[in-house]
Amino acid sequence: MKARLISVGERMPAWVAEGVAEYKKRLSRDLPLDLVEIELGNRGKGRDPARAIADEGAAVLAALPKDAHVVALDGRGKPWTSEHLAQQLDAWRMNGRDLALLIGGPDGHAADVLARAHQTWSLGPLTLPHMLVRLVVVEQLYRAVSISAGHPYHRP
Repeated sequence: MKARLISVGERMPAWVAEGVAEYKKRLSRDLPLDLVEIELGNRGKGRDPARAIADEGAAVLAALPKDAHVVALDGRGKPWTSEHLAQQLDAWRMNGRDLALLIGGPDGHAADVLARAHQTWSLGPLTLPHMLVRLVVVEQLYRAVSISAGHPYHRP
């Protein structure tokens, strides 16, 4: 199984890019991960925010791998423990499909993106910067792989 993290927004701060690169390297054998950055829709004075969300949504949907299991990161989704994520990852592997994790823009996901998702996952009640969400997600994927492998990285 391969994973693709599709995230709206570009130009990660260096510390986020370095962290994501580190966990991608650690995951490379057990869960190869690609990061796809989607350009933010045009926002600002005189611009329609709904149009920006729709443009982002169309680009996210176009970046989805064929037949992937789609999980949208969304504040209204289900919160998972690291152990539950490990169980989910094992189940997704058993299905034999690739995985796509979606991080929306500043206004969240377009309705058609949420409709396409098989599951929604919340990282909790905090509002996090979307760049930080990337780092948290890749770290949690590594933690889930470590839990499933019985590796001591995760200490409950």
